[in-house]
Amino acid sequence: MKFYNSIGPNPKLVRVFAAEKGFELPNVQEVDIMVGENRQAEYMAKNPAAGMPSLELDDGQVIAETIAICELIEELQPEPALIGTTAAERAETRMWVRRVEWKIMAPLTDGFRNAEGSALFKDRMRLMPEASDWLKSCAQDGLSWLDEQIAGRDTIVPGRFSLADVALFAFADFGAQVGQPIDAELKNVTAWFEKAKGRPSAGA
Repeated sequence: MKFYNSIGPNPKLVRVFAAEKGFELPNVQEVDIMVGENRQAEYMAKNPAAGMPSLELDDGQVIAETIAICELIEELQPEPALIGTTAAERAETRMWVRRVEWKIMAPLTDGFRNAEGSALFKDRMRLMPEASDWLKSCAQDGLSWLDEQIAGRDTIVPGRFSLADVALFAFADFGAQVGQPIDAELKNVTAWFEKAKGRPSAGA
C-alpha cells in the first residue's frame, strides 16, 4: 500500500486514527498541495476528486475520503475498535461523525477557504468570500451545540473514544491555527479538546 500525505486537517485525521489503532501507514508519499501537485494529471489519475489524502492498495485500487480510509483501516485492524464492535456501536459512531462533519467541520473548512485560504483555493474551486463570516459562525454554532451534548463526558460518543473524536480533533486543531479557535466559554468542548490534544496520537 501507499499513503499519499500532505499538510492539512484531512491527512492529519487519518494519521491520528492510524496512530490510535497502532496501524502503520505504509510507503508514505508527500504531495505538495501548495503548488497544486494534487491537481496534476499523475495524482488525479488516482483520485479524480484531487482531494487529500488517498490510500493506494496493493492491487492498485485507490481509496480516498478520510472516513472511508479510516473505515478500511478499522476493517484491516479491528482492535482497538474506534468505530465499534457491534452494529449498534458502529451506527452510533457514524451518527456522531456525520453530526460533527456537517455542523462543525464542513463550515469551518469552507469559512477558511473563502477567507484566509482564498489565495490558495481561488483558482481551484468556486468561492464566495462574502459567506466566510456566516460559515465560521455556523461552525461556532455547531461547537456550542456540541458543548451541551457532551456535558458530563469527555468523549463525543458516550463512554468511548472513537472516530468522531479523531475527526473533530483534527479539524478543531486546524481551526485553532487559522483564526477559528474554540470559544473559551465552551467549557465542555474546551476540556474535550485539551484531553484529545494530550493523547500520544495527537502529534501524528
